[in-house]
Amino acid sequence: MKYIKLSEEEKQILEDLEKGNFKSVKKIELEKKRFQKYTETSLNKTKNINIRIPEKDLMKLKARALEKGVPYQTLLSSMVHQYANDKIKMSL
Repeated sequence: MKYIKLSEEEKQILEDLEKGNFKSVKKIELEKKRFQKYTETSLNKTKNINIRIPEKDLMKLKARALEKGVPYQTLLSSMVHQYANDKIKMSL
């Protein structure tokens, strides 16, 4: 089995689980839906970032976005998303 380093909070959760300190939740389906909504909300948040890229690259990016009919920020965000999800590869 692969070793995973746990945070202090995760260690406490594991210890409590092993001791049987957790109790069943009434209306489990309602609780599942509530936590799924929390997850969806937190995963769909966006953050603004600032990056420095060569002006020549930015102009090319804007031209490619114009060809595709999307804002260049949307194109860049899509590229980052695809890379983060292993849909595109990059060699350095």
